[in-house]
Amino acid sequence: MKLRTCLLGAIFALASLPAQAELSIQITQGVDNPIPIAIVPFLNESGGVFSEDVSQIVTNDLEQVGEFRALSRSNMLSMPSEEQEVFYRDWRILAQDYLLIGKINQQPGSQLVQVQYEFFDINREIKLAGEILTGSVTQLRDIGHTISNTVFEQVTGLQGAFTSQILYIVSEGAGPDTTLFRLEKADYDGARAQTLLESGEPIMSPSWSPNGQDVAYVSFETDLPRIYIQNIATGQRRQITNYPNINSSPVWSPDGTKLAMVLSKDGSPDIYVQDLNTNQLTRITDHPAIDTEPSWTPDGRNIVFMSDRTGQPQIYQMALGASSYNVERLTYDCFQCAKAKFLPDGVNLVHVRRETRQSPTYQIAILNIETLRVITLTDTSLDESPSVAPNGSMIMYATKFNGRGVLDAVSIDGRVKFRLPSSQGDVREPSWSPFLN
Repeated sequence: MKLRTCLLGAIFALASLPAQAELSIQITQGVDNPIPIAIVPFLNESGGVFSEDVSQIVTNDLEQVGEFRALSRSNMLSMPSEEQEVFYRDWRILAQDYLLIGKINQQPGSQLVQVQYEFFDINREIKLAGEILTGSVTQLRDIGHTISNTVFEQVTGLQGAFTSQILYIVSEGAGPDTTLFRLEKADYDGARAQTLLESGEPIMSPSWSPNGQDVAYVSFETDLPRIYIQNIATGQRRQITNYPNINSSPVWSPDGTKLAMVLSKDGSPDIYVQDLNTNQLTRITDHPAIDTEPSWTPDGRNIVFMSDRTGQPQIYQMALGASSYNVERLTYDCFQCAKAKFLPDGVNLVHVRRETRQSPTYQIAILNIETLRVITLTDTSLDESPSVAPNGSMIMYATKFNGRGVLDAVSIDGRVKFRLPSSQGDVREPSWSPFLN
């Protein structure tokens, strides 16, 4: 999808399933010295009323990641909408490092809008970025997220992930002894939630395809766990497995051609890889212990997994095509380590960690496999299912708050945290999308 001076693609179209109650970000911890930025309300040149405030969307995006502090609109000395109206001295007086301005125009009788924005470095007195984005009035939120991506990348040097989305599972009581399960998709901040699948039987382990068009998951709709792939736009489904006993934990290879999964069809749970083009199934591990929770290294050459083959859950790595005896253990200094995923750098391993037998807490941590340094990022007690943002800057995970399952997120340095509480049901098993173009 191109967001550059062209009509935005309709990437949020789904089968006719209703939208659900949205999650809503609550910032729980930010950096000590956030970057000051002035985001001026965009001038509405057409005079109409829009359902979304683009400049407020950008403000929310940048503040929610904890790195920025937006100047209050009431403290602004002027409201420029184009470059010739910008006086750098005014913004230096207000101690602002950056300035974002813009304007929106909608032709009478048309659903198309043009959003022009310009982004300035106040201290260097230069314009860093500026363009015109065109889309329908229903896509103003997408345009706002796209502008946020540009601002974030210009300031931090890191590609923004504000146009990314998340998958998660919601379980909710629907009567005596009845629970409904929903697989939902939403913007990264929980907005525009939509149901992809609803069932009276458990749904588990959602996983995005690398192109962002499909999702793999486990459903118990036949009373037994089976792995499915579903196209997000059309809702079309394909059953991938129908083996006896355990069929779980599907995760896409980086090139999107394979699924790693856990099957127990040959005895104890082991890691398998299925080629999605040929349906060829390859057994990766062969051990009497439990091998589960696979993930891929960023280069797609290795599988990382959890095994209790030494008596307690630990993290291991194995090259595709290697002997089942050629396994590398990655964690040694924790009582239990699980749910491992590499950051995009292929060196830092996100995982769930229980430090000692006496400790009842499970926390999100990062292990550098070269230096063996461990950084514990969370201080809640029942943290699980970490999923990494496509730019590697944040980790979303499931935890408990006030007795209810919620999603939390933490930056990879532990300085920024936010929460996405739900007004309905328990939320768990987040999966952060790849970059969506």
